[in-house]
Amino acid sequence: MSTLNPLPTFPAAKDCDPVQLGWMQGSPPPADKIIRFQDGSGYRFPQLRWSFAHYRQLVPTVTVSKGLTPCTPLPLAQRALPSVSYTPMGGTGLCNWADMMEATYTDALVVMHQGQVIFEHFGGVMNPGREHIAMSVSKSFMGLLAACLVADGLLDDAQQVDHYIPELAGSGFGDATVRQVMDMTTGIDYTENYADPQAEIWNHMRAGGVMPSPPGYSGPGSFYDYLKTVRKLGEHGECFTYRTANTDVLGWIVRRVSGQNTEQMLSERIWQPMGAELDAYYTVDPIGTAFAGGGLNTGLRDLARFGELVRNHGCVGHQQVLPAAAVADTFAGADPARFAANGPPTLAGWSYRNMWWVSHNAHGAIMARGVHGQNIYIDPQAEMVIARYASHPVAANIANDPHTLPAYHALALALLAER
Repeated sequence: MSTLNPLPTFPAAKDCDPVQLGWMQGSPPPADKIIRFQDGSGYRFPQLRWSFAHYRQLVPTVTVSKGLTPCTPLPLAQRALPSVSYTPMGGTGLCNWADMMEATYTDALVVMHQGQVIFEHFGGVMNPGREHIAMSVSKSFMGLLAACLVADGLLDDAQQVDHYIPELAGSGFGDATVRQVMDMTTGIDYTENYADPQAEIWNHMRAGGVMPSPPGYSGPGSFYDYLKTVRKLGEHGECFTYRTANTDVLGWIVRRVSGQNTEQMLSERIWQPMGAELDAYYTVDPIGTAFAGGGLNTGLRDLARFGELVRNHGCVGHQQVLPAAAVADTFAGADPARFAANGPPTLAGWSYRNMWWVSHNAHGAIMARGVHGQNIYIDPQAEMVIARYASHPVAANIANDPHTLPAYHALALALLAER
């Protein structure tokens, strides 16, 4: 099973199951099985296979309340999935659905078809009552919340950032438009190569308390303080470049315009109206600000509920929860030509709109994506939603895409063929 480029060799997923390895088991756990935030072991493979489902035990968090109303049931129609085979990108041999889950270190996965759960898997430490970190799938929640404010006439995406956030007037974001932030076409001095220890993403993460700070650290102590330090590099609006800092700026704008904290707005606009099963939570920075760019943790089924909400044009049953215009704008996507230069090679022909990845394929599929393999995949033609949590040892999704993307599309084709 080949991928586009050779990857480092890691233990097979079945050989690094966090339960079998005994991480954090016992009272207390053995010294060599303890995982901590401050020593970096929480983000070290294979320990991250445990910590991705236990972030609340490692760092400060804030709750996204599901409220007191009953959850919206997910109808269960579990059955054997249609026989699916696919060829991995850059490969030659055929793989099946089980191969995909093993090759991509899948922790939990659910497939919904026509509003019903037809497949559900929980592995390792995951179960239906446990939250898992969504990583940059969090961005798609924030992008859609901002799109809702635009649709409601409360946010003007043509305005400059400094119109809403004067504190950023001297930064690289000040003269960018809100739309350029939402579609990540800002020209800022910021790199997001997780394989490069000098990449700017790590300074961002340290400032927000997402990663431990080295001894003697004296840099910014919050997301707000960090964002003020980002400088301009090039012109805004010319091309897409993926940068988490954009989402935290957008989170700041949404909080300023709505008058609500991120967790409050998500709870009131989405989590409660869609009938979430579990509370969600965000990791927060040292002053309690939710990490909009990657800190959301949810149950798997609620991730699928959110995907269904989007697939159904913002409706839950007969209730319009989100403005249909915001969802339609997201599905329409942006200009693939602006995406081409810096988009992942596995996403040729795609674009990026409202912090969603838009395929422009014949099925109109869109995705929310997070490092190490977090996904929501929505195929409106096949009436299919896939929600997936994973703990792949490689952060970049180029390690997952060669298997997940062809497997997802093959399943969509199989479901369409059953009609």
